[in-house]
Amino acid sequence: MKKSKSTPHLSVIHRFWFIPAIAAVAGIGYGLEAGLNAYAMSLLANTGISILLAISLNWVIGITGQFSLGHAGLMAVGAYTSALLSLRLAPALSLTGLTGFAESAVFSVNLLIAGLVAAFFGFLLGLPSLRLKGDYLAIVTLGFGEVIRVLFLNIDAFGGARGLPGIPNSTHFFDVFSWVLIAVLIFSRILNSPEGRALKAVREDPIAAQALGIELFQFKLKAFVLGAFFAGVAGGLYAHFLQYINPQGFDFNRSFEIMIMVVLGGMGSLTGSVVAATLLTILKEALRPLQEITHIDFRMILYSLALIILMLLRPQGLFGSKELSLTFLKRLGGKR
Repeated sequence: MKKSKSTPHLSVIHRFWFIPAIAAVAGIGYGLEAGLNAYAMSLLANTGISILLAISLNWVIGITGQFSLGHAGLMAVGAYTSALLSLRLAPALSLTGLTGFAESAVFSVNLLIAGLVAAFFGFLLGLPSLRLKGDYLAIVTLGFGEVIRVLFLNIDAFGGARGLPGIPNSTHFFDVFSWVLIAVLIFSRILNSPEGRALKAVREDPIAAQALGIELFQFKLKAFVLGAFFAGVAGGLYAHFLQYINPQGFDFNRSFEIMIMVVLGGMGSLTGSVVAATLLTILKEALRPLQEITHIDFRMILYSLALIILMLLRPQGLFGSKELSLTFLKRLGGKR
């Protein structure tokens, strides 16, 4: 029997679908920036940053099974790196005051450097800590996050307790969701590859995976560094979105907030991370007026209650380890 061959142009579209997707994001972004007010655009940007943080942590916790509580520390490394590049290096190289494509290109390089620096710190953290398991790994990564925060708090070159004000407003809708799209593309491609199946094997049964010849530590470290890279990019986007950062914005509560998004959506589901990050970011913003009136942080109360209820009713999260796909949508529509 002859094997059916796929149509060439459909194969090209399947492989390079992200090109029209990024173009669509750009068009939607420019349209929204023209039609929506500043508050709505800031909410969308904040939602995108939360999505990027959630899927990068889910790659570490949900896919490889490494329980990390230091994601806020890696985010802080990226945020401070990106902010210092804009405040100190860019003026020295006469890279300020650019417009249009030149500004976007410089900012993209800035975020890339921030991600690489965070990935390097993730590598340094992962070398000793990823040989640990469970609670021990969580304690080490939590300690790393606190060490990073205290260093930024006490070193004047990083602004100290004052933080870093005056960061350029470079984060726009297109920047945020282009990086979200790139992260989803990379993670989904790896997840459906032999390396992704090896990572799942490491998560499900490390002893069996090692018996099959899978280098446990090597795969864990690679996954941890990749998650750290996108946490650093998210930190850079956050710094240029808020235009001011200080160490208190990267404390344990921030790591806990990102972890709740992962657990709520489902550990191992990128779709779940996207949905949970969107819901919790919008809900947090909706509670802001009540918090200003009562001076009570209802956000953390709500997160804690959501975690308790979820563990009782649906421990696997909203999506479990499932992904939203075209096949799922066809089944939902009654098509076979």
